[in-house]
Amino acid sequence: MIRRALSLAALLSSVVLAASAAAPTKPAPMDYVEFVVHDIARTKTFYAAVFGWTFIDYGPGYASFTDNGLGGGFTTEGNPAPGGPLMVFHVDNLEAALGRAKAAGAPIVKPIYAFPGGRRFQFKDPDGYEIAAWTQG
Repeated sequence: MIRRALSLAALLSSVVLAASAAAPTKPAPMDYVEFVVHDIARTKTFYAAVFGWTFIDYGPGYASFTDNGLGGGFTTEGNPAPGGPLMVFHVDNLEAALGRAKAAGAPIVKPIYAFPGGRRFQFKDPDGYEIAAWTQG
């Protein structure tokens, strides 16, 4: 009977540990986003022109950036695979950002439009990733 109680206690203990490990106590903040690209130099030129980003190079196949606390990087390891989540970046002047995107050669997927809480437009980068810029109001 004691052995059975100990086994039951061990089982319940492992269930509690598994449940607590599966459920974080707070949401994990987005920390880093990484894009696979064909050409690091071309990509850096594009994002510097559109958003004013600066980069730290880690060899010829990787460059990192930081924008408003979110880190990210561009890598040539792999094949670009546009699609998936839409990355949306806040800008202070939407019209100026649209002009910079056009000047950088970005195809405009959706022109500026209003939505509850702001306005935005969507465009593609040189590797075909669709991204958006938005502003409040």
